[in-house]
Amino acid sequence: MIVVLTGGSGGAKFVQGLAAAVPPRELAVIVNTGDDLTWWGLHVSPDLDSITYALAGMLSRKRGWGVEGDTFHCLEAMRRMGNPAWFQVGDRDLATHLRRTQLLSGGRTLSAVTSEIAGTLGVETRILPMSDDRVETRVLTADGELSFQEYFVRERYQVAARGVRFEGAEHSRPAPGVLRAIAMAEAVVIAPSNPITSIGPILAVPGIREALKQTAAPVAAISPIIGGAAVSGPAGELMQTQGLPVAIAGVARCYADFLDLLIADQRDAALGLRVEAIAVRYTSTLMRLEADKTSLARSVLEFLRERLVEPAAS
Repeated sequence: MIVVLTGGSGGAKFVQGLAAAVPPRELAVIVNTGDDLTWWGLHVSPDLDSITYALAGMLSRKRGWGVEGDTFHCLEAMRRMGNPAWFQVGDRDLATHLRRTQLLSGGRTLSAVTSEIAGTLGVETRILPMSDDRVETRVLTADGELSFQEYFVRERYQVAARGVRFEGAEHSRPAPGVLRAIAMAEAVVIAPSNPITSIGPILAVPGIREALKQTAAPVAAISPIIGGAAVSGPAGELMQTQGLPVAIAGVARCYADFLDLLIADQRDAALGLRVEAIAVRYTSTLMRLEADKTSLARSVLEFLRERLVEPAAS
C-alpha cells in the first residue's frame, strides 16, 4: 500500500497521477484539514473535497478546485443578499458541504463522513482526514491573525505573513486508520504540497510525525520548490517565516527527522543544488498536463522501488 500525505492543488494533481498508476485499493491518502472553515453555516473541507473530486474524476481541470463544469448561481444570489462571497463555492460543490454538515450535526465523525461521501461518488481509495478533531491553521500578520482561507483566498496572500500556528493541534488525535496506514505502508510519499500550511498541520497532530519516524517503509517527499521559488502559492514566503531557505534544502529540513528520499525537479540538479544527509533524485516535477501527473507518479514509484531494494543490494 502506498500512503500519501497531501494538501492543496499540487497534492491533488499528484494524487490524480498516482491513482492512474496504482490500483485504488492499494492507495491511502491522509489529507490536511487545517484549511477547513465554516462558510454560510456549513462545514467546508477544501483539501478533502479536492482529493475526493480528483479521485472521482470530478475535479475542475481549469481551477484545480471544485467540481468540473460547476455553476455559481447560489454564490451570486448570496452576494446580492449582502452575504460574504469571497470564498467561491459552486452549486454542485455546495451539495457536498450540505451533506457533510448534515452528517456531522447528526453525530458522525469527519472521517466517517468523508468515507461516506467518497463512497457515494464511487471512490474506492481510502481518504483519511488527518484528525477528527478541529485543527485550524492561523497565519500571523501585522494586523493580527487570519485563518488560512482568509489569508489565501480573501487576501490572495498579498499581506505579509509573520508566522503560522496550528490552533488546537496539541489536543488533537490522528483520525482512525491514519497511524495504522503509515505503519503498514509499503511506502509513504509526501505530495508536492506547501510544507508549512498543507503538510505542517498533518505533522502537528500528535503521533503522526512519530509514526513516520518509526515506519519501516521508505518515506519520500516531492519538493514544491523549483529553483528557489514555489511552483505556486505562498509556500516560499511561509517557509521564510520559519527560518527556512526557499530551496530544496529547506523542504528537506521540514521533514529531516523521518525523510529517506527527496524528489526534486531536474532544473535544481542543473543548478547544482544539493541537500546534505538525505538522498535526492531528480525528475520533471511540474504537472501542467494530465500526462505530467502520471509521469511524475511513475517516476516516484520507480525511485521508491530502487530504495526498497537498496538494503538487499548492500
